[in-house]
Amino acid sequence: QVQVVESGGGLVQAGGSLRLSCAASGIIFTMNAMGWYRQAPGKQRELVAAITSGGSTNYADSVKGRFTISRDNAKNTVSLQMNSLKPEDTAVYYCNADAYTGVTIRGHYWGQGTQVTVSS
Repeated sequence: QVQVVESGGGLVQAGGSLRLSCAASGIIFTMNAMGWYRQAPGKQRELVAAITSGGSTNYADSVKGRFTISRDNAKNTVSLQMNSLKPEDTAVYYCNADAYTGVTIRGHYWGQGTQVTVSS
């Protein structure tokens, strides 16, 4: 019902920048929070940043001051600007959309993930 597609990953040197983008499409009545998660090899998936429809943001302590999340409510898109990247930011990054697809039907929808690799 809801398709979530990420783009923008890649390989970058430490100190560099990348911008991730995500678009959600399908039958969406209301889009609630959208966010970015990441999973490094051998580790659990963790929240990187999230943003509500009203623009309130939440960041993992490890990325505060370096990453910025933003969204376009009209287009159901969310972006993550990543600056001052570190090797420990290397992971697969996943976009998540919390959406109502019916009056009372709510779900969390995930993208396929995009690889971010930061070399030292």
